[in-house]
Amino acid sequence: MVINLNKDNYKKIVSKITPKENKVKNALISFFIGGLIGMLGQIIVTILENNYSINHNDATTIMIIILIFISCFLTGLGFFDNFVSKAKAGLIIPITGFAHAMASAMLEYKNEGLVTGIGMNAFKLAGSVILYGTISAYFFGVIKYFVFGG
Repeated sequence: MVINLNKDNYKKIVSKITPKENKVKNALISFFIGGLIGMLGQIIVTILENNYSINHNDATTIMIIILIFISCFLTGLGFFDNFVSKAKAGLIIPITGFAHAMASAMLEYKNEGLVTGIGMNAFKLAGSVILYGTISAYFFGVIKYFVFGG
């Protein structure tokens, strides 16, 4: 049997075998998991402020470091990808997703050495976030300056 594989036929085949997503369910899961991460962050900040007398700015910095550490640690153990498959964007959007992207890229290329492996590939996935985040911040800053007067 010969199949004429042009663009239209290829799209039909792909649409048949691609699993259908329940976008509402995924959005609710992401919202709930992202909220749990936010709540965990707030619990950490509250504990640091109340139990260790750390000021709010320092407590939020320490909380971010703790969440990044947990994300990188779970990535190194190989658990984070399993959590993401269930939690969807709820784990990818916060700082935990950024840390996971960097840690997984570094782990993937660790055999190539510190410089050409880890160093060159650390920002492979996260680089676009940094680039476009910086560009967006610049343009929004310029707009704010001209619209709202500095």
